Amino acid sequence: MSERREAIVKAAFQVFSRYGLKRATMNDIAEEAGVTRQTLYNVFANKDELLRATIRLHADRSIAAIEARCAGLCDLGDKLDVVFDRLVVVPWVLVHATPHGDEILSGVRDVARQEVALADSRYAAMLETMLAPYAENLSTAGMTVSQLCDLTQRSWYGIRHKARDRDHLDTLLKSLKALVLNAARSC
Repeated sequence: MSERREAIVKAAFQVFSRYGLKRATMNDIAEEAGVTRQTLYNVFANKDELLRATIRLHADRSIAAIEARCAGLCDLGDKLDVVFDRLVVVPWVLVHATPHGDEILSGVRDVARQEVALADSRYAAMLETMLAPYAENLSTAGMTVSQLCDLTQRSWYGIRHKARDRDHLDTLLKSLKALVLNAARSC
């Protein structure tokens, strides 16, 4: 992504978070990015295209951060901590720090739902790669890597949306981590 495109996407995220998706205008985004409205339209045809790019940049950065932080880790628990931090804690904090951050992450528009689904499939593939070495143990426990991945991912989404406060979030993630580790390491 070019520097200009990335600066516009970052500005769009700020505007979407501040005003919500419905109220945010391309004029607001151009002003926040410090570009003319015409320049904005030269880079992004419409608000939906910009929303898609915003979600994709978030997913790209999340995956890159997880891969970088997990590169030197061997322990599954440590890797899960990294995944949960980046895909549950960071978005939870974001949603609670901005008036409309949840609109972006929850996919209230069709284009957002499509892009979030694409990101989810990328996250699932990454998690399946982490859990693949435990396939035999999981089979003994009566499940597949895909099943545990699906359960884990659906659980973290529920946790992210339903945690009452940060302590509750941390407690729920600790429990999810214990369940995943117990399933993966069972004999």
